Amino acid sequence: MDFKGYFVTGDGKRCDPFTITDAYSRYLIRCQIVSRIDLSQVRAICEAAMREYGMPARIRTDNGAPFAGTGLMGLSKLALGWMKLGIVHERIQAGRPQQNGRHERMHRTLKEDTTKPPASSLRAQQSRFDNFRYVFNNERPHEGLKNAVPASLYHPSSVSLPRKLPEFTYPKGASSAKSE
Repeated sequence: MDFKGYFVTGDGKRCDPFTITDAYSRYLIRCQIVSRIDLSQVRAICEAAMREYGMPARIRTDNGAPFAGTGLMGLSKLALGWMKLGIVHERIQAGRPQQNGRHERMHRTLKEDTTKPPASSLRAQQSRFDNFRYVFNNERPHEGLKNAVPASLYHPSSVSLPRKLPEFTYPKGASSAKSE
C-alpha cells in the first residue's frame, strides 16, 4: 500500500489517492482519495478492505507516515495494530521505491489513465479511480501475469478481521513497559 502522490483537480483541490494492491495477483483492492494522510483515515480504509477481502499475511509499505514512526524500531500505531493481528509489516528501504515495483508500476498507469485532463472535482476524480480499478482488475491484461487479468488470479484471504483488536501479549521472559 502507498499514497500515489498528490495532484490538483480542475477546481484547484488537492487529491491524495491511497492505494492497496495484492502483490501476487496485482489486484487493486483500493484506490481512494483521502482528505488527510493520517492514521485515522488510513486505518479506516485498511479495516474496510480487510472486512471485505480478509486479512493479508503481509503488508508492504514505504517508511512514511502513517506506516512507520519515530519510536522503537520505527513502529507506528498502524504497524503495531497490524502486529497485534499477526500481520507481518514489510517496509522497503528508504529511498528505494523499486522494492515495491509492482505497486509503483500500477501508480504510473493510474496517473496516465486518470489525471489528464484534470477531473473537474474530487468526486469526478474518485469516479475515474473507480472506473480505472474495475478495468485494471477485470479487463486489462498484465504482461507480468502472462496477459491474465488480476481478477482471474486474486483470491480473498480466508482469515477474517476480528471485531476487536487482540491485546498484545509479551513472550515469556520479556518485560513490558507497564509497571506491575
